[in-house]
Amino acid sequence: MKSLVLSLFIMITSLIVGTSCSHFGKKSYDARLTNFPYPFKVEIYQFKSQKQKLEMAYMDLGPKDAEETYILFHGKNFSGYYWEKIAKLLKDRGHRVIIPDQIGFGKSSKPEFYQYSLEQLALNTHGLVQSLKIQKYHLIGHSMGGMVATKFNKLYPNEVEKMILINPIGLEKYLDYVDYKDPQTFYEAELAKTADKIKAYQRRNYYNGDWNEQYDQLIEAPTGQLYHSDYPLVAWNNALTYGPIFTNPIVDDFKEIENPIVLIIGTRDRTGPGRGFKREGVSYKLGEYQKLGKEIYKLIQNGKLIELTDLGHMPQFEDWERFKPAFLHALKEIK
Repeated sequence: MKSLVLSLFIMITSLIVGTSCSHFGKKSYDARLTNFPYPFKVEIYQFKSQKQKLEMAYMDLGPKDAEETYILFHGKNFSGYYWEKIAKLLKDRGHRVIIPDQIGFGKSSKPEFYQYSLEQLALNTHGLVQSLKIQKYHLIGHSMGGMVATKFNKLYPNEVEKMILINPIGLEKYLDYVDYKDPQTFYEAELAKTADKIKAYQRRNYYNGDWNEQYDQLIEAPTGQLYHSDYPLVAWNNALTYGPIFTNPIVDDFKEIENPIVLIIGTRDRTGPGRGFKREGVSYKLGEYQKLGKEIYKLIQNGKLIELTDLGHMPQFEDWERFKPAFLHALKEIK
């Protein structure tokens, strides 16, 4: 009965959004970003999970017989398309690169109901890797993708060779400082989003108040989905995928992972999920990356910390010329 009620609620909300939003010439994208162009050919991995058939979109570039393969894990507010520069850099160096859209993101399935966890996302990705018959590989994760990559590393240590994390979230145990919220809270916040709010959030939190045309390209997909009748389903999945950020901490995992980890940290980053609902009396400041990078580095058994001063949550976009040599140095650490 509850499933029927929620399905009807999403359907009715979809109709309301679809009929009340005039596009005014703006680009509109459905739940699967059907008409949104990705930088490389998109393929589909089909599998069964939680009593349903799902499709994971992914890009696979570079030689199939490459000596080294890299799996790239995207962040919460993006999907695989934003890895274009890094993917090209890896491909040009002769590597194979696999770029999945996690379930609930990008061109992958958007289930009406799904029990999201970092472990589940890692399991799904591992199924993709197995289907491609890749036995050894490196991981690269950004933002929430860093959390998924870390959990993946812990679950499949004999297959993962090394890992690079770019400003990962999850470097602190958020529920030690903030109240847990029902997904409904996040769903309502997602429904209240506008193009201006998406841009304002990223400008403030990612780029220190600056903005350029490159950043507009990065928010085209999520902005376009606001104008489509599918948006309530997208918003619901966006809401559900907040859960693992709070309930699947990865801090202690760093102590257990034995293979090498390279942290690339833009020290100006202040990303702190849950900052808006901190517990009463808590004075702890979330998202102090100039401290968090150093603290996590101390937990890593075999690691390297590369700090990029005065860069934020998206160093690979904010200043590619500074980020690129740092990334190439990280690749050397992986050899």
